[in-house]
Amino acid sequence: MRNNSFKYWSVPAALVALLCAAGWINFASAQQNQNAPPLELLKVRGNIYALIGAGGNITISVGKEDGVLLVDTGLAQNADRVLETINNLSRRLATFDQPITQNAGAGGSGTVLTGIEPPKPIRYIINTHVHPDHIGGNEKLSKAGATFTGGNVAGNIGDAGDNAAIFAHENVLNRLSAKPAAGQPAIPFAALPTDTYHVPYMNMSHFFNGEGVRLIHQPNAHTDGDTLVYFRYSDVLATGDIFTPSSYPIIDLDRGGSIQGIIDALNNILDIAIPEFRLEGGTFVIPGHGHISDSADVAYYRDMVTIIRDRVQDAMKKGMTVDQVKAAHLTMDYDGIYGATTGFWTTDKFIEALYKSLQQQGKK
Repeated sequence: MRNNSFKYWSVPAALVALLCAAGWINFASAQQNQNAPPLELLKVRGNIYALIGAGGNITISVGKEDGVLLVDTGLAQNADRVLETINNLSRRLATFDQPITQNAGAGGSGTVLTGIEPPKPIRYIINTHVHPDHIGGNEKLSKAGATFTGGNVAGNIGDAGDNAAIFAHENVLNRLSAKPAAGQPAIPFAALPTDTYHVPYMNMSHFFNGEGVRLIHQPNAHTDGDTLVYFRYSDVLATGDIFTPSSYPIIDLDRGGSIQGIIDALNNILDIAIPEFRLEGGTFVIPGHGHISDSADVAYYRDMVTIIRDRVQDAMKKGMTVDQVKAAHLTMDYDGIYGATTGFWTTDKFIEALYKSLQQQGKK
């Protein structure tokens, strides 16, 4: 899917020079971040972009009229770079069809740049779930934004309304606002969701950048607060960590996740997505981590998860312990694609979580 995308930084040198002169690209900030992992901005379709490398994948809807909507915000330490990238993208799109000229200022001195618009504000943030690699930038990016006002309100609403609104399922707010474990810091108030929903799905109250946006709850999948975000006109679906084609599915048992919930959610993604031809093309799927995908990628992943679930379930019926299941290497034919022996989510951890999830399912 990356063949149809582009990197944002393929910008003419003359334009970069003008932006720097106007203070819109901060070279000092760029130099400070030289050692940080690069961020890659990919055009997906229409107004939708994917920002890769800030933690979890970030989906961006950006337009000249309504501004910016984000799905997830990455890790906290990357928030400044994410904001800089979003602002530069917004400026570029706002001025793409306008000439950039230099004119003499008043009295014949100084330089005035015309044709370059300021960036549109971040209006909304949608969190797909509770994990810090997806909500870490909430506070900084929300404070950099400005929500819409309406009714009899004129201007900003004050502390409750001068930031971008943050949407999530109510289980996300419940977990983020709960008393933290010993030794863990509390989540800043400005990072918490400002708007939640508790029904199977919620539509945004109005079109954003010319299209409807639907939030769809997936219960007990990766966590108990997972949200799919569907951009109807662009036909793009952001999945959070329900779908991670770069690894085996991450089952967060402590936060309500389950193997069956993940399979159900993957099937729901396939119900929503419409392929162009024989599962290829059509709806683009932006996963929580990994490459932009289509229905075929999701179907292959769903089949893999289901096959491994069935193998482990059969082994459990034969009385095998979790250590025996791990020793049997029931994932061997998929390990070359999804497996890992080191890092946060190894193959052994996946099997342990799957085994425990099936045990819990059997007790219900």
